[in-house]
Amino acid sequence: MNIDLVVNALKSIAKPAASLVINQVQRNETVVRTLKQFNFDPVQPPKDVDGVYVYSLIEYGVDKQEVLLNLFREREIKNAFWSAYTSNDPLGFYKEVEKFLQGKDSEFDIRLMRIELRSELEEFGEIFIKVAKRSKSKEFESFPEWNLDEYPAEFKSLIREKIRSFCGRKFVFEAFKQFCTKNRSGYFTVLGDAGMGKSTIAAKYIWDNKSPCYFNIRSDGRNRAELFLQSIRKQLIKRYQLQNAENANLADLLEQVSKKLTAGEHLVIVVDALDEVEQEAGGNLLDLPSSLPERVYFLLTRRPYTRDKKRLSAPDVPVEELDLRGSQYVNLSHEDIKEYIRFFLNVDQDYKNALRRWIEDQNISDIDFVEQVATKSENNFMYLRYVLPGIAKGDYYDLILKQLPYGLKEYYQDHWQRMGMEEKTHEVKVFILFILVEIGTPIPCEMIADIAEQDEYDVQSVLDVWVEYLKPQELEGENCYSIYHTSFLEFLKEKRILDSKRKLFQEVNQRIANYLIRKMS
Repeated sequence: MNIDLVVNALKSIAKPAASLVINQVQRNETVVRTLKQFNFDPVQPPKDVDGVYVYSLIEYGVDKQEVLLNLFREREIKNAFWSAYTSNDPLGFYKEVEKFLQGKDSEFDIRLMRIELRSELEEFGEIFIKVAKRSKSKEFESFPEWNLDEYPAEFKSLIREKIRSFCGRKFVFEAFKQFCTKNRSGYFTVLGDAGMGKSTIAAKYIWDNKSPCYFNIRSDGRNRAELFLQSIRKQLIKRYQLQNAENANLADLLEQVSKKLTAGEHLVIVVDALDEVEQEAGGNLLDLPSSLPERVYFLLTRRPYTRDKKRLSAPDVPVEELDLRGSQYVNLSHEDIKEYIRFFLNVDQDYKNALRRWIEDQNISDIDFVEQVATKSENNFMYLRYVLPGIAKGDYYDLILKQLPYGLKEYYQDHWQRMGMEEKTHEVKVFILFILVEIGTPIPCEMIADIAEQDEYDVQSVLDVWVEYLKPQELEGENCYSIYHTSFLEFLKEKRILDSKRKLFQEVNQRIANYLIRKMS
């Protein structure tokens, strides 16, 4: 198979610049059409290495930039990939590619287009492994764990989604840098209300510094001390080649790491959402050590807490908090919010054109749009995450700028009413959402339909309507759903409390109980 012919065909449908979201159906159709063009079976890949490489390049390369397609056509890159594959050394592949690109025009182009090379190499490797498994050839066994980052694969999609449109927050990172400079070790905590960007700050730091990390996510059941320890232990053993540490506690692990740190090196562990941790009373949250070795730091995030819920006692360790709600940060946060709006307006490939049309229809200037939406957001990024795409999609076509909802809670209530959720005819939609609230963990559409006693197709239609507020994920081969963000979950719970006497909410719990009884019998 002539790889040059394949690359030239892919170039004809390549993206002119980095874009973030594509039409998945159209992409799949293009992949199948291109595979057939080169006499590949879209269902059954070939069994030889060259064939699988080209097949994988087609599945990967549809809509990719020319500079990436040209990279994967190089013999040196193909050989480096296969060497890394057979030796289970994905990071080695990344290093070889960086070495190959050094000083070349393509290295400059990749930086100019803001292409995240590590992510692209990882995506190609993951596709190759999937194709290799489908080929059912023994030549590709055993399949490597294709992870080009030190942090766990379980958090990658979350981190990438969080940093997708990251803007600002330099004052937070500068404050943490100063904290590390002033202190030999310590705990630095970023505090803020829901939607103020705490998880995104954590994700950005991890992305830039490849730090060990853990995200507490209550809806996934990933918020317990033993799971945190297992994850951090695995990351530290892999990163620092620790010996006889498979059962070590966190304090012992940190001591071992501190002895391996070279001059000028330090360890930062990032832990997001301490407020979502579920743990019995007594001791620090996640059993964080009360003392730390030198040059070991924790960057923590959490929502505001009462004194009894702090649960971080470290008398001899420097501790500092940065409260995003503080008066000294209001103006800085406001500028970050405006930068985020300008990003959507001028850079974001998915929404900028529709936002500009809305602005033109409203006959307002860019400056007025940025200023007024920033004010309405109350410095809340989650508000913008919903409102800006909503404007672009036409949800607010009948409103003028001054009529947009004010603040995140008002946005949720406004959207709730605009979706007709208060109407009797839409009770089934409310019922389905409250099943997700009451269950509290990701569940498949089939289970929701069983509990609601509704047709699965109708339930899926409701989930599709509310998909931007839900978190779809594949668990054990099933597509499962949970509430996306804590703030929306709390809004729904508040609705449940306010309307606790309505028969609808009593029936939700009764149906869940009936379902569990049926499954146990």
